[in-house]
Amino acid sequence: MVDHGPRRRVHALFSGRVQGVGFRFTVCQLAGEYAVTGYVRNLPDGNVEMVAEGSEQELSDLVRAVQESRPGRYIVGTHLGWEPPTGQYDHFGVAF
Repeated sequence: MVDHGPRRRVHALFSGRVQGVGFRFTVCQLAGEYAVTGYVRNLPDGNVEMVAEGSEQELSDLVRAVQESRPGRYIVGTHLGWEPPTGQYDHFGVAF
């Protein structure tokens, strides 16, 4: 595995018509291509939340891949918050 720098945590909120279009499934599939852990889940307000930990490069690449994915065309806004990692996740999956 290539070291892409220190671990970070990104808290991403995707807005638009991002529920009911396979968005969470796609995010999980894409996350499997990167060295990241965390979760993706639907929020009651219609947004989708993704919390992921990994190197900043891996996280940036994952966010870009989500935005460029087929369901990504339904995104009208993305808000990213960068934080220190907590190390609480051991895989990436869907949270309910």
